[in-house]
Amino acid sequence: MKKNLGFWGRLALFVTTLIWGTSFVILKTTLDTVPTLWVLAIRFTASALILGLIAGKKLFAMGKATVKGGVLMGLCLAAAYIFQTYGLVYTTPGKNSFLTATYCVLVPFMAWGVYKRRPGAVHILAAFLCIAGIGLVSLGEGLHDINKGDMLTLVCGVFYGLQIIVMEQYVGQGDVVSISVVQFVAAAAICWAGALLFEAAPSQAPASAWFSIAYLSVMCTAVCFFLQAWGIKYTPSATAAMIMSLESVFGALISVLFYHEQVTPKLLLGFALIFVAVVISETKPKIPHRRKEA
Repeated sequence: MKKNLGFWGRLALFVTTLIWGTSFVILKTTLDTVPTLWVLAIRFTASALILGLIAGKKLFAMGKATVKGGVLMGLCLAAAYIFQTYGLVYTTPGKNSFLTATYCVLVPFMAWGVYKRRPGAVHILAAFLCIAGIGLVSLGEGLHDINKGDMLTLVCGVFYGLQIIVMEQYVGQGDVVSISVVQFVAAAAICWAGALLFEAAPSQAPASAWFSIAYLSVMCTAVCFFLQAWGIKYTPSATAAMIMSLESVFGALISVLFYHEQVTPKLLLGFALIFVAVVISETKPKIPHRRKEA
């Protein structure tokens, strides 16, 4: 029975990463007709409503500290999505997916500043590989060739990292679904405020754009939340981290197949270095040391 649960747990994580991988191209095409903050506001609101129905009475059992944690997570999440989505306007889905994944490498160093947990040699190696990969992906002949969208995407990674740091501190204090509802409500409030103040309402968006937003809200947020939570429960952490790192690979592959993104050898090498850096940082393999002679 446990073996079967292990298989289904891995499959759930695999499906989660595949669905998230599709989101980059779908979001890219949606942004052609619907402004960024409107997309995010609708997406977070729909996700909060869906998870709120699931959480039910548990929402009213949360303490003040848990609500505070959810709000802080929501602020970080909103900032991350805003930078990521605006970045996607100016860059390709493949580059956006891989540069977003750099937050996995950033988290151990951010945790060092907050919790005083010093990163190990594995994390330092991953950081060097990641920096090299970012250079190959984002830089042209000189620093002046850095793409605006790539820079915005890299900033989003910082806020994703902050969200994980906050999550580590608060998520164990209450029901995960309820905290997620608070998180999405806070993120939606930020995005609605920005959308109403700074962007025109989408009056001529085609039906396909609204279908895409529904897919992003339901499948890429609510459904993936449950698949990820359930899959991690029955999957070893190292295996789970390896599977989840495939999101960037799926994002780039789907971009090449359906968005016709051109991948040069330089870009492919940059993708490979970032992917290896993320895998190393997430799975934390042991670095062998030579035994000192007696």
